[in-house]
Amino acid sequence: MAATISSKNKIALSAVCLSAIMLGLEITSIPSILPTLENMLPAEFRQLQWIMNAYTLAMCSCLVAMGALADRFGRKRIFLAGITVFGIASLICGMASSASVLIGARFLQGASAAAMLSCQVAVLSHQFRDGPERGVAFGWWGIMFGLGLGFGPIIGGVILALLSWHWVFLIHVVIAVVTVFAARMGVVESGDPHVVKIDLGGIITLPIAVFGFVYLITQGHEISLVSGTGQEIIAISIASLLLFIIIELKSQRPIFDFKAFRIRNFSVALLGASGMNFSFWPFVIYFPLYLQSVLGYSSVVAGLIVLAYTLPTIVVPPYAERLLQNRGPGFIIPVGLFTIAIGFAVLHVTISSGYASWLTLLPGCLIAGVGLGLTNTPVTNTSTGSLPPERAGMASGMEFSARMISLAVNIAVMGFVLLSGVSAELVHSVNVDSLASVANTIAAGNFNAELLDGVNVAIAHHAFVNGISWVTLYGTLAPAILGLLARLISQKKSSKHVATS
Repeated sequence: MAATISSKNKIALSAVCLSAIMLGLEITSIPSILPTLENMLPAEFRQLQWIMNAYTLAMCSCLVAMGALADRFGRKRIFLAGITVFGIASLICGMASSASVLIGARFLQGASAAAMLSCQVAVLSHQFRDGPERGVAFGWWGIMFGLGLGFGPIIGGVILALLSWHWVFLIHVVIAVVTVFAARMGVVESGDPHVVKIDLGGIITLPIAVFGFVYLITQGHEISLVSGTGQEIIAISIASLLLFIIIELKSQRPIFDFKAFRIRNFSVALLGASGMNFSFWPFVIYFPLYLQSVLGYSSVVAGLIVLAYTLPTIVVPPYAERLLQNRGPGFIIPVGLFTIAIGFAVLHVTISSGYASWLTLLPGCLIAGVGLGLTNTPVTNTSTGSLPPERAGMASGMEFSARMISLAVNIAVMGFVLLSGVSAELVHSVNVDSLASVANTIAAGNFNAELLDGVNVAIAHHAFVNGISWVTLYGTLAPAILGLLARLISQKKSSKHVATS
């Protein structure tokens, strides 16, 4: 089947896959070097949070806008610009001598990553129109994205051990150079011929709204919602969102077409995009803490267990694409979300039982990974395939905005759930004055006796287990509910296209 792809399209697919690997690596390889950055830069705990959040915030804020710019000025042009800026930003990250410089460069990385991500799918949608060929292309894209995400923790740890933390960023400079050459040779320029002017109002107001809301969620423990600063951010974010909705409803060529939700398959795809990031990917942030702090595994062993968690996302996509062609998105996307929920249910039972080990955790990890693999590429293929080809950039921007906003929100939500579970277990063991401080220490995976304010280490371990069991319960319920909603929506009659005028 792959032999039917032309040479030019193979080169284009290579460029898309290389850029996907970069994006995947950049998301999951950075946590492994945070302790080193804390000592080497040096960086405070709050700065370490920003080193992680800056990338996600910038990507969330810019995705839809980048998709709109790609439709207007050309997807190849914006794709190449995104790769180039990502390489430059990675170079700045690798040469950073202070936390503030690294945080600024991470913002630049996130914005350029949004350009790459929104164009990846638009390029595939334009150059791979036939069903079988399209399935192969999206299957490979899913595999490469999964490789970057799945191997990120191990690759980050290996680079740190063999070279230095700088090369976790500098490796992207090398990959970016190769990707630029491949994109110039293989990617065919495309865009939306109906776009005659830029939706400047939408491009400005949506990023402000998204940035404000995500900032409040990720930094809510530092900014009180009832404080002057908190209320100002809320007011600006709500006003920007309302203004964005008004602008988009009146625009002839909106960057966020609310009429797209009339297409049931598109709505199902966005529910799938959100559902994956309500459970699977946010858990990658907290799972290694449990493996190392509670079960006592080394960083290498913990990385291998996380790899087992993500490995099915690399293997399953080609089969998911076949099921998508045979059964449709209304079947495969809900099944994928339900499978993620089953995997997390198994993890929840295993962790709560007190008999967790790498062997007993493995079934839940594999089942959840299979569910992600069944959902990931069908979501993208469906979202772009449900709309006219000239609107692929807009569709891609909407879908990946749903992904990244859900990811940013649920990293914060899972952290809150973890902390709540820890606090609930400690309430009878710690005095009221020190409960919050000790709970935060334990939730961070720190069992240093000097910081536990007299709490027995065994009790602290048990509290963390309670917290992580709450997290896996959340990871079970969220995709199950969204999967059920996606199934109900898919059973209704779908419109065929969004109006193109």
